[in-house]
Order: sequence, then C-alpha cells, then structure tokens
Amino acid sequence: MKITERDIPPRATWALEQAGIHPLLARLYAARGVSHPEQLDDGLAKLLPPSSLKGAAEAAVLLADAMARKQRLCIVADYDCDGATACAVAVRGLRLLGAQHVDYLVPDRVVDGYGLTASIAERVHARGAEVLITVDNGIASLDGVARAKALGLQVLVTDHHLPAAQLPDADVIVNPNQPGCDFESKAMAGVGVMFYVLLALRAELRQRGLIDAQNQPKLDALLPLVALGTVADVVRLDANNRRLVAQGLKRIRAGALPVGVAALFRAAVREARAATTFDFGFALGPRINAAGRLSDMTLGIECLLTDDAGRADELAKLLDTINRERREIEGGMRDQAMLIAESLFAEDEEAPPAISVFDPDFHEGVVGIVASRLKDKLHRPTFVFAASAAPGKEHELKGSGRSIPGFHLRDALDLVAKRHPGVLIKFGGHAMAAGCTVAEEHFDTFEQALAQVAHEWLDAATLTRRLDTDGALAPEYRRVDLVDTLHREVWGQGFAPPTFSEEVEVVSQRLVGEKHLALKLKHQGQPVDGIWFGHTEPLPQRVKLAFRLDADEWQGVRRVRFLVEGAELPCETNA
Repeated sequence: MKITERDIPPRATWALEQAGIHPLLARLYAARGVSHPEQLDDGLAKLLPPSSLKGAAEAAVLLADAMARKQRLCIVADYDCDGATACAVAVRGLRLLGAQHVDYLVPDRVVDGYGLTASIAERVHARGAEVLITVDNGIASLDGVARAKALGLQVLVTDHHLPAAQLPDADVIVNPNQPGCDFESKAMAGVGVMFYVLLALRAELRQRGLIDAQNQPKLDALLPLVALGTVADVVRLDANNRRLVAQGLKRIRAGALPVGVAALFRAAVREARAATTFDFGFALGPRINAAGRLSDMTLGIECLLTDDAGRADELAKLLDTINRERREIEGGMRDQAMLIAESLFAEDEEAPPAISVFDPDFHEGVVGIVASRLKDKLHRPTFVFAASAAPGKEHELKGSGRSIPGFHLRDALDLVAKRHPGVLIKFGGHAMAAGCTVAEEHFDTFEQALAQVAHEWLDAATLTRRLDTDGALAPEYRRVDLVDTLHREVWGQGFAPPTFSEEVEVVSQRLVGEKHLALKLKHQGQPVDGIWFGHTEPLPQRVKLAFRLDADEWQGVRRVRFLVEGAELPCETNA
C-alpha cells in the first residue's frame, strides 16, 4: 500500500479560514476542492433548479394531468436502498401533492430480475394502473417499456443509471445522464431524481392554480429519505448531493423523520439525534438492502412508508434479523470466494488484473457485497457470480462487480460484449459497480475477456493500492469535541471522510475478537489508543499509519482513538 497526501491549496484554505471556518475543517474542505465559503452553503435555496433537469417539466405535466383525471399510478421500484427510498419518496410525495390512487410494485431479485420487464409491465396493468412510473431503474428497460405502452399505459422513467445507445420509448424520461441533459449533478441518486420530479410537479400545480406558495405541501419532509438513499447508493457527493444529504441530516437530528427511519436507528442501536452519513451507509442502508437480497424489498419499503410507530418497530426488527442472516451468509461466501481468488495465482505472484469468481453454492443476493470485499482485499476489479435461482434459468450465472479507480466497469463489460458476442446475456451499471448475466458454459470466456481488458487498461501504478490522506494531525486537534465536529459534516463517495497519516510508535498490540488489532500508540509523543478492524498481522514498532478519528467511551469518559485504515511499512533504508 502507498499512503499519499492530498494537495491542500493554501489560498483556498486561507479564504475559508477568513470566513470563520475552523482551521482544520478549512484545510479538509480545501483539499476536497472547496475554494469559496459559498460552496458550503447547504440551504435549500442553493439546490440546482428542477427546470434544468431534462424531462422534469414534462413529467410534471404528465403527472398533473393524470392526477386531474384521477388515474391510478403505480411505482415500479428497484430492490436496493436507493430504489426503496425512491419508492417511498414517490408514494409519500405524490400523495402529499394530492394523488388519490398511488400503488407500488417491487420486482423480486430472483424471479423477476432487475428493472421493468415485460412481465412486470403486465402485472402493473393487471392491477388496474394507468400510469407506470419507474424509480431507480427503467433506462435500460426497452422491452418492459414497450410492453407497458402496448398495454395502453403511460410510462414515466425516472433513473440515474448510464443509458445505452438506445433509449426506451417512454412518454417521458428523467435522468441526468440521458443525452441532452444539462443538469450539473450527474451523480444524483435515483431517490434524488424522484425528489426533483416532485419539486417540478409542485411547481406545475402552482402554475395551474391548484395550490399556492403560502399553503403548498412541504416536500422537505421527504429529505431524510433522500439523504439515506443518496448515501447508501454510494453516489458521488457533489455539491448538490451534499446539500440534499445535509438537509436530510438536519431534519433527522431535530427529530423530524419518518417513524420507520427512527425505528431503523433503534434497531441498529444508533442515535438519530446524532445521525451521521456513516449511519446511512453502514447501519440503516444495509438493513434495508438485506430485504432485497434475501427476502422481499416490500418489507423495507413498508417500513419507510408506515406512519404507525409500532408497525415500524416490528418491520425494523425483522429487517435487522434478515441483515444478521445476510452477514452470516456473506461471511461463508467471502471466505470461499477468497480461496477461489487466491487459487488463481501463486503465493509469490501478483493477482491477475481482474478477478472473476463463481461457486454453485453462492447466494445470488449477496454476490455484490462479496465482490466489494474481494476488491478491497486484492485491489482488483472483481466479479462474483452465483447460479440463477429463477425457474428455467438454472444454467445462467448472475454476477455483480466492483471496481477500482481507473477502471470503468460498465465500459469494460461493453467492450467484452463487443469482442465476444453472445457471452453476456445482459449487463449494466456504473463505473465502480455493475452487474451482468452469462451462461455458465461461457464463464471461462468471460473471465479471460475481462482480465484481458483489465490488462490493457490498467498499469502498475493503478494496480497499486493507494490511500489518499490529509497528512499529519496536529496534536491540538486530537480532541473529542473536534471528533464530534468532524462526524457532523457530510462525508462520502467523492468527498472522502478525513483520514490522517503519519509515523507513530506502536507501544503494544493485541488481538481482540480474533480478528481485530487493538493498539496502544504514541502520537507525537503522547499516548492514544487505536484499533484496526479486520486486521490481524502485527505491526513493527514504528510505522506510518493512515487513520480516522473516533471517540471511544469507557466508564463514562470519552477519549479519542484512531481507527486505522492502512499501514505503509518503512523502506529498508529508513529502518
């Protein structure tokens, strides 16, 4: 591992300090591209206008007309946290704005596969719906949209995934990544796209004189859900996404949150009044995702939709139980997947430039998490496959992939598909995460083809794990109050949480729980505790560590501790 330090522009740091921002925060913000205090204004007035999102105005007209005709609307969701929160935002928001008939349907991961399929369109029609609205899917659903249209449904696609060359023949498409869309925030999650459609719909209803600015429904009640889905989907936290997340966090901390979200905080043993982006990504998000992985995402959506606190607690506890089961399955799969991956290269060799793993006993719902774990461990683009559990498709393998910086996973799949026609039954995704389906007989071809693309695209520097940090931590900043200050800020993908690095002395070290390294360190001559989760190899007496700040409580006293992220062993010449 190579530990590096981010550039910290001095002028930007100075400008932020002059605006009254704490010197440590000023340095961290400047290193993340913030150069003016206005960029840190998270007020709702600073959000990008819905009018700049292609299709939003047309979607608003379609929905307003449907509501005027009292037509039945049906949301087709996705089975991850972004899809679940987007569905809840759509249902709550449309009802808030006056829609009388709003239903939803979420595909089953195993039976239906991903997105709006022709069979899903038929089920929507059978429910009596007249308008079909996709959230967090649909941009690749050519057949599903065509079937819905043939059945007489109006179709509104709201999505954020990258489109293929051909777009579905929907009545309206709202997607910041579609051709011709000038919306600045290309990284918006599916839940954010749906929230923007609701903003545009409210403006359309105002223009029609059906509501007025003084008495219009307050859509800000949906922001806790928008924030949760945005962080859980690991989209880049650009300025607009950070504002959406910050606004959601403020409301949650103030106690203005859906009862289902409050119940999820309790189930995860987290404090809503001190909510952080970490809670979204590592506590609430996984519990909602678990329903889509192992059971039925309807459970997650119902938890987000209910206004009955007792029902919310029941559902949150059930989601927690499912998540515990998911962790057990994941643990066994991860160990087996690592054994398979390590069998691909000799002990003294580098891992191949891309990893593809399949085992007939793998669970289809957990392959994405396992791929992420292997990618983190080996620092290689990684696909993990499981046999499809769908009836009649037992010979198909469903794969989920995770990538490293410098390797666009969806583009790589596109190249594999062009070079080897027929190998990929279907595929889609983003730069850092993607999914695909291959016939089992073609797995070896896929494995070799992906490795070949990686060999062509990746060089030694890219294949070396690099950990960007914020450099040394001044000892006066090693304080519990500053830990709390840092935790309250909006960090995430593309706006990395603060990670510091410097050489420290390891006074003592011991294993806890058989898989974590507990450390007693000397940081600039002063004692501090540290912990390296998931790491068991002992460290030398002096070592360069990358670490985040945390506060540990013992006997009522809170103390700073270092959460170790990585270590760079000193060169022999410096030993």
